Amino acid sequence: MDMGRNGLFSRISFCFVFTFMINTCAGFVLKDCRISRGAAICSASKLTAVPRDIPATVKSFDLAVNKISKIRADDFTNYTLLLQLDMKRNIISQIGKGAFANLRSLQKLNLNNNRLPHLEEDVFHGLSNLTELRITSNYIKTVDSNAFKPLRNLNILDLSFNRLQHLRTVHYVIQHLPNLQFLFVKKIGLTIFRSWELTNSTLSLAYLDLSQNDIDVFSISANIFQNLTWLNIGGAPRKHKMLWKVSEEKALRRVTTLDIGGHHLAQKDATVLFQSFNFSLSTLRMNAMRGNLRELINMSCTIPTLTLLQLRRNSLRLVNSSLFQPCTTVTELDLGDNLIFNISNDSFVVFLGLKSLTLSQNRLSFVPPAVRNLTRLQELDLSSNNISSLGCQDFAELGKLQVLGLYQNKIRTIKQCVFKDLTNLRVLKLQANQITKLNSAFKRYLSNLRQLKLDKNRLTTIEQGEFEGLRSLQNLSMMNNQISQLKIGCFLGLTNLTDILLQSNEIQATDITAAVFSDLVNLRRLFLLDNRIKFKNHSVLPSAPFSRLSRLEALVMAGQHSRGRCQFPVNFLQGLTNLLIFDARNTQLFPLHQDTFTYTPRLQTLDISSNELTDISPRLFDPIQNLRSLYISRTSLQSLDFLKDTNLTNLEFLQARRNQYSVITKEQMSSLPGLVYLDLQGNSFLCDCDNTWFLQWMNKTETQVFDAYNFVCNYPLHLKGMKLLDLDVGSCSIDIEFILYTSTSCAILLFQLVAFTYHFLRWHLAYAYHLFLAFLNERKYQDKQPECLYDAFVSYNAHDEGWVFRELVPKLEEQQGWKLCLHHRDFEPGKPVIENVTEAIYASRKTICVISRKYLESEWCSREIQLASFRLFDEHKDVLILVFLEDLDVWELSPYYRMRKLLKKWTFLSWPKAAPCPDLFWEKLRQALKTGDEAGGELLLLTVEERDA
Repeated sequence: MDMGRNGLFSRISFCFVFTFMINTCAGFVLKDCRISRGAAICSASKLTAVPRDIPATVKSFDLAVNKISKIRADDFTNYTLLLQLDMKRNIISQIGKGAFANLRSLQKLNLNNNRLPHLEEDVFHGLSNLTELRITSNYIKTVDSNAFKPLRNLNILDLSFNRLQHLRTVHYVIQHLPNLQFLFVKKIGLTIFRSWELTNSTLSLAYLDLSQNDIDVFSISANIFQNLTWLNIGGAPRKHKMLWKVSEEKALRRVTTLDIGGHHLAQKDATVLFQSFNFSLSTLRMNAMRGNLRELINMSCTIPTLTLLQLRRNSLRLVNSSLFQPCTTVTELDLGDNLIFNISNDSFVVFLGLKSLTLSQNRLSFVPPAVRNLTRLQELDLSSNNISSLGCQDFAELGKLQVLGLYQNKIRTIKQCVFKDLTNLRVLKLQANQITKLNSAFKRYLSNLRQLKLDKNRLTTIEQGEFEGLRSLQNLSMMNNQISQLKIGCFLGLTNLTDILLQSNEIQATDITAAVFSDLVNLRRLFLLDNRIKFKNHSVLPSAPFSRLSRLEALVMAGQHSRGRCQFPVNFLQGLTNLLIFDARNTQLFPLHQDTFTYTPRLQTLDISSNELTDISPRLFDPIQNLRSLYISRTSLQSLDFLKDTNLTNLEFLQARRNQYSVITKEQMSSLPGLVYLDLQGNSFLCDCDNTWFLQWMNKTETQVFDAYNFVCNYPLHLKGMKLLDLDVGSCSIDIEFILYTSTSCAILLFQLVAFTYHFLRWHLAYAYHLFLAFLNERKYQDKQPECLYDAFVSYNAHDEGWVFRELVPKLEEQQGWKLCLHHRDFEPGKPVIENVTEAIYASRKTICVISRKYLESEWCSREIQLASFRLFDEHKDVLILVFLEDLDVWELSPYYRMRKLLKKWTFLSWPKAAPCPDLFWEKLRQALKTGDEAGGELLLLTVEERDA
């Protein structure tokens, strides 16, 4: 396919180019640039300085077409891996010292179209691996003698369109460049070229371009161009003559290509010039020459090695045999861009071996019969003439012709016999004519044709079998016609066709049927953009149009201009099992059926931009899990929520420009784990806490978010126009790290506190717990004030039960007559124990606590003494009698703070100390039971030993 035809691929650049530009390097948010295939692209971004946010891993850096005025010393410090640097079309006038010092891997540097006035010493320090340097169109007048010294590996140097003027300045440039092979010094103000000014240089030049310099004298007196093969000293036409002096016979012995276009040579100088190349020259360009062209042709054609002669822009009008009489060795003749309107029949008889003839851009009104004599001709270019018709004998005897150019003429009709003799033709160019019908011109002949171009004609209908004879055709282009009807079988016989271009016609839905494309079994690419293809509903088609194109890889249907909305039938893509690219942008789609891509499991690139979809079903993507590039710009989508339920794990590129996405969520982006490039340019973002996650994600993700620095807020109104990345979300987010720090610190402190408490205060806490329970029950009964049914409630532990029934009960009830309340005898069955205990305490005048170590360890005994102590302290009544069955140390009472306090203020009875005199013990106990309840009464000495207050 001809990649240069009329901007064809500019319409589908995203679908094809960007699919292959996705790279796997880490992504990020860049302010003015984007990253693609390891290249930083910052061109046309209005930059005034080299940006500092480009990753150091890039291999190419494009800074062209900006407003950078100075290269600072530290601009490229970190780019040790950079291979190419393009800074053309800026306003650079100064380069900081050592600015390129760290670019040790750089191979190509472009500084064209800037404002550098001078190249200072060591300006290129560090560029030891540079192979190509271009500094055209600056203001350079002077060059330091050591400026190019570091460039030991330089192979290509272009200093054209500067103000160097003197060859001595060029000498300073090239003296340190042993590997230089291509030197361009076009239009630098040279007027004299003298080889002795370069004699101190060791030159390995193979290509020297001195064109567009007004050289008056060209003098070579030393053999300094031992390897030169290409020399251009041509340029714009001039009136004065150039003096040619070559005294060294072997100086130009290896030159094979010479361009002297625009020069005015005297006959003697021309003779010297052509004698200098007598044994090597094969290509000679004498475009826009001044003086006697016939003489120059005669002299040049005496060179026995000459094979290509170019004579463009020489205002030739007539061509006859005498013009080229000596040119028997020429095999390629270019007479394009002249004024030729007549060529005599014997003009080319001398060219016995001519293989290429260019007659384009002349004034021919018919195919000159002279070409029929060129039986060895392989390429004939008759484009851009005034040819209006083709005859059956126009190309007779041209059986070896392979390329025929007839584009941009005025051809209206083609007869069936026109191409009958072109049995070896490979390429036929008929675009930009006025052809309305093909008239079966391709039904029988041109069996070896590979490429046929019929663009920009006036074709309206393609009849059945119109291309039947083109069995080898691979590329067919018929774009920009008026085709409104494709007859069934119109592509009959094109079984080897791989590409067909039908864009910009009037093709309708009824014209694309399975029968129309049935013979294109090897078709790879089908272009139907800019037609009138429209379907009204999703109804299943009885015959899917592409059902037999199983090898099709790219289907482009963008830009359908029929009125009304379009809906693809549910089986529209049936049969396209190998489809990789589907472009349906701007086709007025509304909506897409969820089963549309059931038949295209290998789809990798989908473009449905510029359609009124408003909503997309997640099920649409279920059959195309291999999708890598998705274009959904200008589709009026409100959000990307549909992505949450898709499984597009392989998606690398997402372009969703100019929609109405106000919030981007974590769930949406989490569904695209392989995303490398995200383009959300031109959306209306909400600037509040809802976009907090998106802002944080953009700064941390490996996905490159294109143009993120230019995202603006549209809501709320008071923030409209503010940059999204300038939004302060500090109050929106929770600092997880601070929370973790605080939580960890608190946990450690709590652990230490628990350990300390357990070790030092566990008994105090146990006592407080029981005290609280007792308090709750005491509050429950303190207002009831039941009648005293007993003289004393006896609180004891089961282990001390023997002493209570053997000693206490007989003495107090049987001998002294007191009425006691005992657990096993007087508690009400079925009632909660705590309630029985509380009622017993408040129904007794006194409480006798029989205390031992087992008593202190008992939970219920603890509650009983706590309840009694509440009554003692809170009611200020003398109701508590303590009887110790064992001698206890103070530390054993430490958990029971209130009991210790009680022992300091009140007396108590000790059974072990009463052993010498038990009767006194029972008497003291009787007196204690007999005393009243007033707290302020006399304290009785119940034991031998009394505690201090």
